[in-house]
Amino acid sequence: MAPWMSKSSNIAIRIAYGSLAVGILVLALKGFAAWATGSIALFSDALESVVNLVTAIVALVAVRLAARPADAALPYGYHKAEYFSAVVIGVFIALAALLIFREAYIGFFAPRDFRLDPLGITVSIVATAINAAWAWQLIRLGRREHSPALHADGRHLATDVVSTLGVLIGVLLAAATGYRQLDAILAALVGLTILWSGWELVKQSVIGLMDVAVEPKVMTQIREIISANAEGAIEAHDIRTRQAGQMVFIDFHLVVPGTMSVDAAHAICDAIELKLKQAVERAQITIHVEPENKAKHSGIVVV
Repeated sequence: MAPWMSKSSNIAIRIAYGSLAVGILVLALKGFAAWATGSIALFSDALESVVNLVTAIVALVAVRLAARPADAALPYGYHKAEYFSAVVIGVFIALAALLIFREAYIGFFAPRDFRLDPLGITVSIVATAINAAWAWQLIRLGRREHSPALHADGRHLATDVVSTLGVLIGVLLAAATGYRQLDAILAALVGLTILWSGWELVKQSVIGLMDVAVEPKVMTQIREIISANAEGAIEAHDIRTRQAGQMVFIDFHLVVPGTMSVDAAHAICDAIELKLKQAVERAQITIHVEPENKAKHSGIVVV
């Protein structure tokens, strides 16, 4: 671990490496299943695993970059790198969907024979089980570590699990009924599923890039902490928050009596910062101290 890297960042990077290893394994298994059966739907499912592998690589690069400390070029840090990674992931998902639609179109008008190979089907089921377990881990740890890249990767894998189960059921039905076009229809449905997944990822990333505020319940908690720990001050106003990857930025104006010394005002700020950092993980706080003639007496936290 680099000396400037936090414990949380190190955990996120290890998880990202795990995603890369899982992605390679699942791609190999699904590729074999598609080859063994000759199914367009299973081929499409394997193609989605290529996207999963790219997703894992992008997430790894993003969490490593986001872990870098702030510097002169980026004084607020590299935390938003994870939002950009999710946008890149969404683009790759869209490209994969287009390739799948092409294969489905060709397969529908020129149906191909496929084999209900027991080994191929079993391997696909094993790959899906691995994906399901890892998706659950990624979503859980992504939330815990406040990592948009890992959470996005986990959500995409969860979508992959659902679509693969649908494909497997459909392939069995196609083999049982002899309706070969069903294989191509299922491939198209896989494409639609991952296209929707890509849209959701891009949408959430754009919201993050636009400096979205914390959730209302967290904002309420922040206001209560300021109010309870600003004894000696007059009011706090213009409280603003924004999220950037794992970081939460909080800034506000604190009005104090004009006769209060700098040391006393600074002590109040220290007390507020301490409590806020205990309640809000990875919070970076900026407090602008003002004299009492700057009081707004409206839309404020009165202390």
